[in-house]
Amino acid sequence: MFGKKLPAAVLWDMDGTLVDSEEYWLTSEQSLAIEHSGNWSEQDGLDLIGMSLYESTKIMKAKIGIDLEPEQIIEKLTDSVSAKLAVAIPWRPGAQELLRELRAKGIKTALVTMSMHRMAQQVADQIPFDAFDVVVAGDDVTHGKPHPEPYLRACELLGVRPQDCVAFEDSLTGLLSAEAAGTKAVGVTNIVPLPPADGRIIWPTLAGVRVKDLKKLFK
Repeated sequence: MFGKKLPAAVLWDMDGTLVDSEEYWLTSEQSLAIEHSGNWSEQDGLDLIGMSLYESTKIMKAKIGIDLEPEQIIEKLTDSVSAKLAVAIPWRPGAQELLRELRAKGIKTALVTMSMHRMAQQVADQIPFDAFDVVVAGDDVTHGKPHPEPYLRACELLGVRPQDCVAFEDSLTGLLSAEAAGTKAVGVTNIVPLPPADGRIIWPTLAGVRVKDLKKLFK
């Protein structure tokens, strides 16, 4: 039997969940590789989705042989993706509609992303209402996804228990983070397949999802 309570908070991944920015990252990575006479395939980029920028740039540095420190690579990629977002933000279907309803009902929200805080804030600021109580980004935590720290930190800042929260993610790395934190984690399918697992919740889209649908996640 399903419960009738609403979540104490809803926690949102950004890239691939709130905004369809993964293509921006892929093209920025490929451009950086070309600039340094390296090769970087689409699959190389897909393999990094959801991963901490600090970890993913270490992989890029080793594979391409870029003569830059990981922190420098992060800044270059962030600048490139931010410039693309300044031109157009490709919002994921249903995301803003659900966020607006959550805010109208007084449900707390957090943006939990492995992108840099400045980029996360850039995206949040383009939503035409006050969408998030808290932003937790890759440079706000010691351990990135799949470690549970990002989600635990968001819950701490919101003053809620993870088990009372819903988290939306589009990558396995992000799902593992949200699941390990103890949230009601929901995988929302995008460009990377999400493998099924015992008890794992996977939805095809957020289009048409309403706050009342989130009650069904709590038994």
